Amino acid sequence: MLTRLCICNFVCNPELSQSLKAILGKDDYHIYSFESAEEFGECVAKRQQEIDCLICQVDRHLLPVINGLYEQGILLPVVILFNSSSTEEPINPETTHQRATYLFHPAEIHLELHQVGEISLQITRAIAQFVDFASHLHPPQAFGKNQLPEDEKIRNFLMPHELSAKLKARLGYLGVYYKRNSQQFWRNLSNKEQQKLLTQLQAEYRHIVLQYFAEVEMLNQDIDSLVNLAFFADISVPQIVEIHMELMDEFANQLKLEGRSEEVLLDYRLTLIDIIAHLCEMYRRSVPREV
Repeated sequence: MLTRLCICNFVCNPELSQSLKAILGKDDYHIYSFESAEEFGECVAKRQQEIDCLICQVDRHLLPVINGLYEQGILLPVVILFNSSSTEEPINPETTHQRATYLFHPAEIHLELHQVGEISLQITRAIAQFVDFASHLHPPQAFGKNQLPEDEKIRNFLMPHELSAKLKARLGYLGVYYKRNSQQFWRNLSNKEQQKLLTQLQAEYRHIVLQYFAEVEMLNQDIDSLVNLAFFADISVPQIVEIHMELMDEFANQLKLEGRSEEVLLDYRLTLIDIIAHLCEMYRRSVPREV
């Protein structure tokens, strides 16, 4: 059973705070909620290893707290709530921070107050974006002159393997989803990259089909390998079916040339069902409900 995500909120508007509690309560999050920026900061500093995501409403009292956390090297996934129609002068990271044009760190998510109903989805985005951000961090000596981030605290705050271990321990199978890189999704690949991936999928699928009814110890590992490849490339079930049908057509033509019956190919529907079941289970257990 997946461990609940732990969320820490700073929301100075009581009505908004209640709305968040009602929305997040439906999804069974563990929530620390504060209307005081100072108490919020103390909680984050104390429970930084427990908290999975922050939710912060833009407020004049927030910036000193964010600065304090930053100076301690505490960075966490965060959703920043703001009101674009507010007459109050907004916090401008460009004028108040020297490090960059963001409030806390480059992976933060911004959400307008009237979109608060989407908060569960944005928490998912914040964690996914933060993990992707962290995966590109390395010790300072690994950076060239033109490589980002330049900020030493950001570069050193948390090594990626530590973050991955924390997420794996807390989220279990769900943590697999956060490791996916959308740039590697099928729909975002170039034609050449798509063809290379398709060739690999076809080769692995053919290998599984040829071994499926034999007593091969590695068969389950081969199926897992194919499913992982498809999952991380965001391959759909219809694409797997298409690969299967093309392979069956190829085998059918070969059987015709040999004067043999095609009925044997019907048995390989079990192969297709097996692989689709594995892939669907991977998606079901890994992808957050809101995605």
